[in-house]
Amino acid sequence: MHRGKEKQAIRYKERELLMDGLTQDGILESGMLSIDDLLHLMVERGASDLHLKTGSAPMIRIDGELTPATYEILTPESVRAMIESILTDEQKAKFIAEKELDLAYSVPGLSRFRVNIYLQRGSWGSALRVIPARPLSLDELKMPPILKDLAMRPRGLVLVTGPTGSGKSTTLAAMINHINENRRSHIVTIEDPIEFLHKDKNCVISQREVGFDTHSFTLALKHVLRQDPDVILIGEMRDLETTAIAISAAETGHCVFATLHTNSATTTVDRVIDIFPPHQQQQIRMQLSVTLEGILCQTLVPKAKGGGRVMAMELMPVTPAIRNIIREGKSHQLPNAIMSGAQHGMMSLDMSLRNLYQQGLITYEDAISKCSSPEEFHRLIQGNTPGANATPAPAAQGR
Repeated sequence: MHRGKEKQAIRYKERELLMDGLTQDGILESGMLSIDDLLHLMVERGASDLHLKTGSAPMIRIDGELTPATYEILTPESVRAMIESILTDEQKAKFIAEKELDLAYSVPGLSRFRVNIYLQRGSWGSALRVIPARPLSLDELKMPPILKDLAMRPRGLVLVTGPTGSGKSTTLAAMINHINENRRSHIVTIEDPIEFLHKDKNCVISQREVGFDTHSFTLALKHVLRQDPDVILIGEMRDLETTAIAISAAETGHCVFATLHTNSATTTVDRVIDIFPPHQQQQIRMQLSVTLEGILCQTLVPKAKGGGRVMAMELMPVTPAIRNIIREGKSHQLPNAIMSGAQHGMMSLDMSLRNLYQQGLITYEDAISKCSSPEEFHRLIQGNTPGANATPAPAAQGR
């Protein structure tokens, strides 16, 4: 027992050395720390991601930028050993067979992490992202009230989009949490992997993980309608079959939430339609015009004074005018419809960036780098006094 406590004390001291960079040569040797120690470092420094790659020091992402940890260059053996330490025999066999693997990993007393393992130039590599201990509420995230309305829609399709690391999972978890607190429904989530763990409140929540509880999104969705769901969450609409089933489920009276890697409402609508062959696109356009309830496109922007990021968003709750635009295949008209739809809770990305900039939360340079149209952004700034129409900035997601 005494020896065990002594080893634990040594490990804790090693972690302190990593944090403070107090080793004699400024780095720590391979084998001194485990992957759990690096995850502790990541959380303690407020990082969102950890990258392990042969030929590089471990890298952590803080406020959107990668920073090397105080650690020597990783070898193929050290990277593989760290990754293997968190895998079951079944997961290891699956990775060796498929050369790709997604999973969730927990460190007791610290946090949960989303893990992707891959091969690069024949060597093992991994990217790990921290998952908050609990789903935040929409109020805690300072989200616009329209998101509560979208969450409570009895049926239809709601899409949350944005680049990787923009907080899509956090937003969806908050919307599911709102449903869980305010409705009496059966919620089925299909995720790869499961990120946020939800506890039953007013709802029954069944969380299914691809590769563990089901073989694929498509297979899970084929059977989900026999599980008496009211709300369905799809981790990602990755292919034609998944997209088709999601639209059909929304069309048959279910509330469906899903994500896409798109950066605007216009590109989201086009992506959903273009995934289908040309002879089906008119039919899908009609279905989408009926089932779509809203699109939220989000991106994270560094704070002007450092210390985190804030979220800029494009919001498009669907109105009869929007449905008509989608049905007639005139998606190029959506930006103008969003600009003139503020009374319905709509907001363009450039309007959101304008508000953040005028509140002093982001710099002009960062706003320009994220905006969809520099000319439109300039017009918005010149046409409004500072603070005009400003809305509270959503809280940072994913750090």
